[in-house]
Order: sequence, then C-alpha cells, then structure tokens
Amino acid sequence: MSDAHELDPDYDRHGGFPKLEVAHPGPGFGRFVAAMRRAQDLAVSANPDSDTWDAAADRVEQLVELLAPFEADEGVGPAARVPDLPGGGSLLMPPFRVVTMAPEGVELAVRFSRFHVGGNYAVHGGVLPLLFDSVFGMIIHATGRPISRTAFLHVDYRSVTPIETDLTARGWLREAEGRKAFVNAELRTPDGTLCAEANGLMVRLLPGQP
Repeated sequence: MSDAHELDPDYDRHGGFPKLEVAHPGPGFGRFVAAMRRAQDLAVSANPDSDTWDAAADRVEQLVELLAPFEADEGVGPAARVPDLPGGGSLLMPPFRVVTMAPEGVELAVRFSRFHVGGNYAVHGGVLPLLFDSVFGMIIHATGRPISRTAFLHVDYRSVTPIETDLTARGWLREAEGRKAFVNAELRTPDGTLCAEANGLMVRLLPGQP
C-alpha cells in the first residue's frame, strides 16, 4: 500500500496532525541547529566560573528575544521538516539520518553525544524509547498505513549504548490486523552488538480522535 488514502479515505481528518511538508529555510537554519546541538552538549558538560555562566545566560536570553516574535504554530516552523539535517532539524530528536525508508523496513544512522548521557558516558535509558517511537512512526509512514498513535512501546536493554559512536537503528512491521500495526526495532553498534530492541503497537486513529 503506497498511499494511505487508499486504505483510509478520511486519512487527513484523523488526529489533528498537521500536514508536514519539506521546508527549505536556508543554510542559516542548519548552522543554527548544529550550534544548538553543541550548546546542548556544553550545557550538560561545561563547568565555568560564575561570571561565565552569567555571560552565557545573557547571550541565551538575547537569542530568545531575537526568535520570540517568530514563534509559529505546529508544522509551520522548519523543525522536523528538513530531512537533510540530522533528526530532520528537530532538537527534540537524537541526530539521526535516514538510510532506508521502504515498506520492508526503516534504517537510521544515529550518533548520541554528551547531551544524551545518563551516567558513566552511556546513553540515558529514557532517550532510547524516544528514538524507537520515532522509528515506529516512520514504519507506519513507509508502509503506507494511516496516521496512528503509539498504544504501547516496550524496550529491552541488552547492552550499554555508547555516545560518540555511529549506531544503526532498524525497524519493521511485524504484523498488521485492522487498525493495529505491531512493530519491532533494534539498535546496534558498528560491530553488530545489540544495544536495545523494542516492540510496540501502533493504532490507527478514528475520526475525531486527538
């Protein structure tokens, strides 16, 4: 099924999701996202003196003042709508890059950094469900199924997930039954070590469901 509208003619009326189209904000946005990702790393790792923190706060407040007049509705700003940028240009998402997006499965390249550390330089366990949930949504899109929400997401942690390492996330549709789509995903290191695996249930929304 290549077009979800064939399966569900009311596709666009489910869930209130905005219709996301590719954005072209210009190179400045890419520079901004890269700098912000680095700032996130430094925000959790830097240890300067008090005066430097005051100076940093002044500059961040200036940035907020600069951007505040341009705050827009969901789906209007470029965040999450620039596929050429890591994580689609969304700072919420780990910086992934889509390698494969096909009905047979989805593959992402992802690299975590200091911002994602939970302890002992390992990725925080709570970050991985966020990644897997994104993979699940991509599976729904890649298989042409209508807009769905996550009914449950189960993660098994198999080994420590390292930062500053090029990892591979894969996901696929295991089974579909009416409104239900049962999905699986895994995260591996370059040598094939399984960091974590997940399974979940995505349920197609009915008209009027948020």
